[in-house]
Amino acid sequence: MTDHATALPERAEAEAALATLRHWAAGASPEEVAALDPRIARLLPGAPLANYPALARAYPEDFTADEAYRAALPDLQNGPASLIRGAPRPIQHVGISNFRLPIRFETKGGSDLTLETSVTGTVSLDAGRKGINMSRIMRSFYRHAEESFSFEVIERALAAYQSDLDSFDARIQMRFSFPLRMASLRSGLAGFQYYDLALELVEQGGAAKRIIHLDYVYSSTCPCSLELSEHARQSRGQLATPHSQRSVARLSVVCAPGPRLWFEDLIDLARGAVPTETQVMVKREDEQAFAELNAANPVFVEDAVRLFSERLLADPRIGDFRVLASHQESLHSHDAVSLLTEGPTFHAESLDPRLFAGLRHPG
Repeated sequence: MTDHATALPERAEAEAALATLRHWAAGASPEEVAALDPRIARLLPGAPLANYPALARAYPEDFTADEAYRAALPDLQNGPASLIRGAPRPIQHVGISNFRLPIRFETKGGSDLTLETSVTGTVSLDAGRKGINMSRIMRSFYRHAEESFSFEVIERALAAYQSDLDSFDARIQMRFSFPLRMASLRSGLAGFQYYDLALELVEQGGAAKRIIHLDYVYSSTCPCSLELSEHARQSRGQLATPHSQRSVARLSVVCAPGPRLWFEDLIDLARGAVPTETQVMVKREDEQAFAELNAANPVFVEDAVRLFSERLLADPRIGDFRVLASHQESLHSHDAVSLLTEGPTFHAESLDPRLFAGLRHPG
């Protein structure tokens, strides 16, 4: 027996009904179409869709979002697992990168410096969760932005957004340029040297690590080239100069519990290991002194990472560390690079393909 209440019309009947509907809609007003069903407007080829009821086009300056309105707003990031696109796998890091704000940092001398700081904040995300409200990271951070920052303050900011986002693992990294007034070698002049620094706090598995990253820029004179130049002078009376180049080392150190490792201390440590730091203010006597300093400290890239490592190992305030060095050759068309790590924190079987390319300081 046929159920006439649910039986579908024949195709010919549907085509006739569609033609009738289009004929009616072509002569009806937009209001009449919308009153019957706004979707009917889509059946009219070439006709603009009616925007009925009319929507306000002026910005509502007097509108206030109350608690009930905010509660009704859609929140896809915290939606059900059914909204997940792609493989439902846990994500190690998700968050925001390079939001900037002025931050006050303590100096070893007791004063504060306010520096433009780039902040990256991330959390882990379970496989069954769609996403996070990323603005919460910024809001949590801003609650502490007026304080003079130290690792203790960063820990409070991280704990806040870790709690807000209900995440197990979290990370904050803050990058800034730290100025130090440096004297010239002989002339008595002085100028500001700027050091790229980053503070990183990693909370993983309930354990926190405090990490400082420093980019140290220096001149490296090739020991082999130095000896060959001297051989040309002594054996043939031929003037020759050794090649040297701007070089960069990135020192990444885990701060051990106990006395504080100041930014200035890490910079002094790097300069003590390789003293040929590039200069700020230079007169002729300083340029001559710099040539003599380079001749007294020729260094291969292998030497450089070992010299930095020697100083890092001797400082009880430093735990695991990594030293990257890049000598950006004036002789070769390529760079000479080296990597040395101590401890499990920075050990990696695979390297970022752009790892050494990031050691570029154009000045």
